[in-house]
Amino acid sequence: MFHAILLRAIENNGSHLFYSIADWHKNEKGIHMNFLGLIISVAAFLIIGIFHPIVIKCEYYFSDKVWPAFLVAGLVCIACSLLVQNTVGSSLLGVLGCSFLWSIGELKEQRERVEKGWFPKNPNRK
Repeated sequence: MFHAILLRAIENNGSHLFYSIADWHKNEKGIHMNFLGLIISVAAFLIIGIFHPIVIKCEYYFSDKVWPAFLVAGLVCIACSLLVQNTVGSSLLGVLGCSFLWSIGELKEQRERVEKGWFPKNPNRK
């Protein structure tokens, strides 16, 4: 059954590939398994995890004055999430946008952590 759904998605230019992979399986008891939530949650976990080192590096090289770039990127991602019709794409753009916005506060907190000596200060920046 999975192969038939995958082929149907490929024939439709792959536009429904995420939906096809997300709900392809029925077991012997007829229980329908939906993997869409699992796909979104794993991707969200990875996006959020990636932002931790991004915040550290941005504060180190640019200070917390880079926050307007995070604001613009966050608002653009959230606006795009409203326009994307694919559930996975829309969800991940929303998570990405909120991660950018959350990182604005994290940049300020990272500056405080640097001032306390918990993280190294960039010696080339005044």
